[in-house]
Amino acid sequence: MVEHTRTLDFKIAFAIGLGTMIAAGIFSLSGTAVYRIGSSAVIAFVLAAVVAGITAAAYSEFASVYSENGGGYLFCSRTFEGFDRLKYGIGMSLFLGYTGTTAFYLATMDEWFFRFILPESLQALPHGTVGILAAFTLGVLNARGTEESGMFQLLVTSAKVGVLFVFIGGAVAFAGPANATETFVTGFQAEPVGIVSVAALAFITFFGFSAIAASAGEIIEPRKTVPRAIAASIVTVTVLYAFVIVAMVNAPVSREILAQGETAMGSVAASFLGPWGQTLIVAGAVFSMVSASNASILAASGIGSLMGRQGHAPRRFARIHPQYRTPFWSITTAIATIIALVFVFITLFSEHGLSSVHVLGLNPLTGFATFNLLVPLAVVNATLIYSRRNFPDIERGFRMPLVPALPVVGILANLALISNLPPVGVGVGGLMVVALFVAYLVWGGAPHVDELVEEVVSPHVPTGLRGRTTTTADDETGADDEEQFRILVSVARPSRAVPYVRLAERLADGEDGEPVVQILNVTHIPEQTPNEMVYETAQERTDRMEELLTAADIDVEYTVEGHVCQDVAFDILQTARDDGADRILMGYPEEHQDIAETVEYEAPCGVFFTSNVDAIDDLSTITLGAGGGPHHTALLPLVNRLGAGGAEIHVVGVDPERGGSPESVEGTVDALSDVESVQVHDVTAPTVAEGLVSAAERNGGLLLIGATRDRRLRRWVFGSTPDRVIVRAREADVPVLVYANTSDVSGQVEDYLYPIYRYLRRHLARHRPFNRVVRTPRETT
Repeated sequence: MVEHTRTLDFKIAFAIGLGTMIAAGIFSLSGTAVYRIGSSAVIAFVLAAVVAGITAAAYSEFASVYSENGGGYLFCSRTFEGFDRLKYGIGMSLFLGYTGTTAFYLATMDEWFFRFILPESLQALPHGTVGILAAFTLGVLNARGTEESGMFQLLVTSAKVGVLFVFIGGAVAFAGPANATETFVTGFQAEPVGIVSVAALAFITFFGFSAIAASAGEIIEPRKTVPRAIAASIVTVTVLYAFVIVAMVNAPVSREILAQGETAMGSVAASFLGPWGQTLIVAGAVFSMVSASNASILAASGIGSLMGRQGHAPRRFARIHPQYRTPFWSITTAIATIIALVFVFITLFSEHGLSSVHVLGLNPLTGFATFNLLVPLAVVNATLIYSRRNFPDIERGFRMPLVPALPVVGILANLALISNLPPVGVGVGGLMVVALFVAYLVWGGAPHVDELVEEVVSPHVPTGLRGRTTTTADDETGADDEEQFRILVSVARPSRAVPYVRLAERLADGEDGEPVVQILNVTHIPEQTPNEMVYETAQERTDRMEELLTAADIDVEYTVEGHVCQDVAFDILQTARDDGADRILMGYPEEHQDIAETVEYEAPCGVFFTSNVDAIDDLSTITLGAGGGPHHTALLPLVNRLGAGGAEIHVVGVDPERGGSPESVEGTVDALSDVESVQVHDVTAPTVAEGLVSAAERNGGLLLIGATRDRRLRRWVFGSTPDRVIVRAREADVPVLVYANTSDVSGQVEDYLYPIYRYLRRHLARHRPFNRVVRTPRETT
C-alpha cells in the first residue's frame, strides 16, 4: 500500500485560511458595520476574532492529535464513543453551516452583480438567479474533480490581499495619513449592543480557520503547521479588516451609500479611486466570493462523505464516483442545499423577493449560517474538556492553554453571539436542525462501515506461493495501481475458487496493466449475531480456497481474503471501491438475487456475472447475442480482444415468434473490427432466450450477453432476456457470462425511461411492415 503523501506546507495552509476568510465578510459586512457603529466596527471585528481564536485553539489541539480531514465532526466522532445522536447533530449542523455560508457568499455576489455588472435588460431577473447559477456551476466543477491546487490557492490569496491594499492605500492617500487617523479615532461610538451584534454577524468571516483544520490530512507536519497557520491567518485577517474599516470611515460618501450594506464597498471605492477602482474592487469581490464558496463546498462535501461512511448519513454520501473520484452524492446534496437556501432566503422572501412576504434576506441568511457554525463550535470546546479529562495520555502536538477555563469562555462567547444574531435566521436554522434530527431518529442511522465489514483474513498470498512475485494490498513495493488491472472475484463456494480465478485470468488478458486477481469470500452474519461466532467458518472457507488454488496451476498474480459482514453486497461494493477494482466477477446466485441486483446497480466498475462456471473450459468459442444498449456496447471490446487472440466468434440474431422485434446484428459485427472471421447466425425461435441458448449449445463454448435496460420497472436482475437466458442455460448446461457496465446518474435515469421507449417502439412496429436487412460480414452460416 502506497502511503498518502502530504503536500501542503505552511505558506499554502496559511493561504487556505486567509483566502477563505477574505470573502463575502470583508466585502459585504464592512459597509453594514460602519453604517451601524462607525469606527467601533474595528472593536466588533476584533471581538469576533477573539471568540473565533478560542475555538481555533481547540481546533488546533485536536488537529495535532487527529491529523486527518474532517474538522469538528471528526474530532467529536473520535472523542465520543457510542454518542451517535450527538455526533450526527454536530455533523449535520456543520453541514448546514458550510452550505449556509456558501449560500451567503453567493447571495452577496448576486447582489454585487445586480448592482454593478448586469445590464439594464437583465435587471428584471429574480434576485438570487446569479447565485443559483454559480452554485450549480461550482457543483458541476467539484463533482467532476476540478479543485484548486495549493499553489493556485496561494496565488489567488495574494491577489485578494493585493486588491485590499489598493483599496486601503487609495483611501489613505485621498484623505492624507494624518486626517485619516483623526477621522478614524473620532468615529468611535459607545454602543456595546451594536458592537456585539456586528461581532455576531462578522464571526462568519473568521470561520475560515476551520478550512485549515479540515485539510490537516494534506498538510506537512500538521502538529506544528496547523496551529501556526491558524493563528497567523486570524491575526492577518483581523489587521486587514481594521485597515478596511479605516478606509471606509474616511470615504467621502454619504450615509446613504453606506446603507447599501453588502454592496457599499464598491461605491466607496469609486469615491476615491474612480471608475477603475470600482471595477477592481467589484472584480476582486466576485472572484473572492467564488473562491471561498468553492472551499466551503469542498468542506461540506467532505463532512457529508465522512458522515456517510460512519452511518450518520445515507451510505451513498461516502461513495466515490468511479470516473471523477469525488464524493458525487455528497457534493450533489451540498449543492442542492445551497440552491434551496439562496432560493428561499433571497429569491422568494427577501425584500426583492418574488413573494409578498419579505421576512428573509441576506442578514437572516447570515444568522442561519452562523447559528449552525456556532453551536457545533461550542460543542468542540466542550469536547476538548472531555478529551483532556478522559484521555490524558494522548500525545498532543499542541495544547490549548488554560483548560478548562478558556474553553468555557469559548462556549459562553459562542452562545452570546448566537443571542445577537438575526432572530429570523436563528429561528429558521433551529427549525431545520430539529426537523433533520427527528428524521434521523425515525431513520435510526446505519452501521459504521468499519463495524459492518470485518476482515478475518486480510489480503495475502497463499503460503505455497510465497516465492512468487505477487502483489498484495499491503505491499509497498508492488506495482502502482495504474500499472495493474485488478479483478475482484467474489467466491461464495470455496470449491469453485479455481474456475473463477481461471476465468478472471482470461477476462483480464489483453487489458492495460498487469492482471491481479483479488479473491474475496464473504461469510454472512445474521442480524444480532456476534462476529466472533462466524470467525471459524470464515477462516475455514479461506483455508479451503488456499489449498485448492495452491494445488492448481494458476498463472496469474492473486491474493486471497475472507470477510464477515451483515450485508454481502455492501461488502463486495465497498471492497471494490476501497481497492480500486477495474472489474468484478461473481456468480449469479440461485438464491438471494438481491445481492446480484445491488452489485449490478451500484458497482463502481463493470461487473461480470457467470452461471455454470464449472462448465467453462476455455474461451476459444464465444457465442455473442446481437443487441443494443450501453451494456452490450461496453462488452464488445472484450469480444474483440478474444477474437483477435484466436477465439471463434459467433454472433446470433434471433427473430422471436412470440412477439418482440429482432435486434440488428450489423452494429455488433461492425464493432468487431479486429476479428478475422465472424460467423453470423440468423435464428428463429419462440423467444430470444431460447434462440440464444440453442445456438450456444450447438456452437459449444461460452454464451456472452450484456444486461439490458428493461429491468428497473419489471424488477428483472439483468433484464428479461438475460434472466430467461440464465434459466434456460442451466437446463441445457450452457455456461453464460452476463456483463453489466457501470452507470452514472444520467445512465440510471435512462434505464428507468428505456422500458417506456422500448414498449412504444414495439407497439408502433406492429403498425408498419418490418423488413430485416442483414449485411453479411466475412463468413455467414
